[in-house]
Amino acid sequence: MRIQLTKKIVTSTLPKDRPYELRDAQVRGLLLRVQPSGHRAWIVTWAHGKRRTLGSVEHLSLDQARDVARKVVAEFVQTGLPSIAKPEPVKITLRAFLDNHYAPWIKTELKRADDTLRRIEQAFAALLPMTLTDIDAKVIERWWLKRLSDTIQPGSKQTISKATASRNLATLRSAMSKAVKWGMLETNPVTNAALKVAKPRSVVRFLSTAEEHRLRSALTARDNAHAAARKSANQWRTARKRALLPEAPEGAFADHLTPIVLLAMNTGLRKGELLSLNWSDINLQARMLTVRAEHAKSGKQRHVPLNNEAMSVLQRWRPKTSGSGTVFGISSVKSSWEKLIAVAKINDFRFHDLRHHFASRLVMTGVDLNTIRELLGHADLTMTLRYAHLAPQHLAAAVAKLC
Repeated sequence: MRIQLTKKIVTSTLPKDRPYELRDAQVRGLLLRVQPSGHRAWIVTWAHGKRRTLGSVEHLSLDQARDVARKVVAEFVQTGLPSIAKPEPVKITLRAFLDNHYAPWIKTELKRADDTLRRIEQAFAALLPMTLTDIDAKVIERWWLKRLSDTIQPGSKQTISKATASRNLATLRSAMSKAVKWGMLETNPVTNAALKVAKPRSVVRFLSTAEEHRLRSALTARDNAHAAARKSANQWRTARKRALLPEAPEGAFADHLTPIVLLAMNTGLRKGELLSLNWSDINLQARMLTVRAEHAKSGKQRHVPLNNEAMSVLQRWRPKTSGSGTVFGISSVKSSWEKLIAVAKINDFRFHDLRHHFASRLVMTGVDLNTIRELLGHADLTMTLRYAHLAPQHLAAAVAKLC
């Protein structure tokens, strides 16, 4: 859109859901780019596809931007190659950048933007008071070494893993990339840092038959130990004529762990979807579970059928709850899960991998990938195709149809 830019227009132009540009009618090649975050930057173009960010409106006035644009266009006409001085870096702290620029933008782009912002603030608390230009590759490398020596919580001996630190860096890298794009930084310090970050998994991790057997045995042993402890406690109370604790019959769940693990294995729900699941989302008569849009990563509601084991788990677990509100009534399963897989002697297996286990079993029993995509809530087949290699017989059958 071409418009006669004024100081009032520059300062009062409102952001939209997507970035947009206003082309100055007075000076050829000058554009005002407005981001969803509200950040405004000057851009000059001098040929088809040739452009450069001059700086933000906070650090370059309309008149100054016009002067630079005129020189760029004039040099292009005379020499065919303008020499543009690099814009002055913006003096803004990481804290101010996140609050005033990145947060408004990411909240329009990412469903769990608040979680991302919180992770950045927690992992990079020491960097928040620093200006963006002072956060260079050396600062990031020092942060990396310090992060790998941090413990997961006060009093713990377990340190932050390289995988966790790498995920922390990925969130900051994305934020710094936006700072570069918006003309607030020249280069991304995270990208420039010499670090050996953890590589994402290249293969899908699911349970072998032996591992699944050990996991289920560990769950059963845990529940039985709880029942035995309760029985022993009541015998002690009976001898002393004290009120008895509620009985824990054989086969009853000790707590949330067994039902949430078994439900994950039989529905493929994400951990966050399970923790936010309400009894009102479950229709036992219809044997159907609903993942609400507000709890789904994709932002779309989906329905997941309940098989026999899932039905049994929910029917046995419900009497131990109020029967309303959230199904599990917990906010985290991290501690109990880590103890469980240690007892089961299963290595390199996250709670999220139960979702992969669910999908992998479906593929290996012949379920088509599009059906699996719908059950998992993937937006498209790209993510689901990770499981395709588990069904080589179906690929062979498809090729055989050509004969």
